[in-house]
Amino acid sequence: MMGIPDLSPLALSLRVAVLSTVLVFLFGTALARFLGRRDFPGKSIAEALILLPLVLPPTVVGFGLIMLFGLNGPVGRLLEDWFGIRIVFTWVGAVIASFVVSLPLMYQSAQGAFEKVDPRWEDVARTMGVGEWRIFRTVTFPLAWPGILAGLVLAFARGLGEFGATLMIAGFIPGETVTVPLAIYFSYEAGRTGEAAFWVVLITLLGLAAITWLNGRRRKTARLRGRE
Repeated sequence: MMGIPDLSPLALSLRVAVLSTVLVFLFGTALARFLGRRDFPGKSIAEALILLPLVLPPTVVGFGLIMLFGLNGPVGRLLEDWFGIRIVFTWVGAVIASFVVSLPLMYQSAQGAFEKVDPRWEDVARTMGVGEWRIFRTVTFPLAWPGILAGLVLAFARGLGEFGATLMIAGFIPGETVTVPLAIYFSYEAGRTGEAAFWVVLITLLGLAAITWLNGRRRKTARLRGRE
């Protein structure tokens, strides 16, 4: 009977997913707010670049990250020479990979949420002399929160299951860069089908729990709005 395998891939996957989701929340929300309310030359190109990881194979995304953060890449060389920081073949690379592939989901959700906010509420606050940052913090963001939260859950689930880009930039280093998706693939390749099945069931349950919670939250929000 197979015992419980080393749980370090689960711990690393959760750490990577949480950190990438925090970054996605900050950058995705800011980009959605900034681009959603402004028209400028090149806006469509900027949005296309943000959404590009949705349509590219993960290995292509991973290759681009290696070219950027590798020791011969512009950012990787700068980080290594100035700060002694290495991204490729570290768990930090896995965070960056998860961030890049999750950002489009957060951006789309946040953008849709901001578009649904009635601008009249913001106009009322402006007539009362409230500053733009305070309007965003006390009016816009709370009204858009349900959509932003949906984007966060989807981004977390996407980061938890990222494989291709993570393998490219972080590699397979036991105890250091092996996330659950990588553990599934290499366990199966090594003939440890039971171990692979364990990880498959675990990550499926985590994803199912996140989506179930999100759907329940949406139904609750809809019921509360129906009573208003």
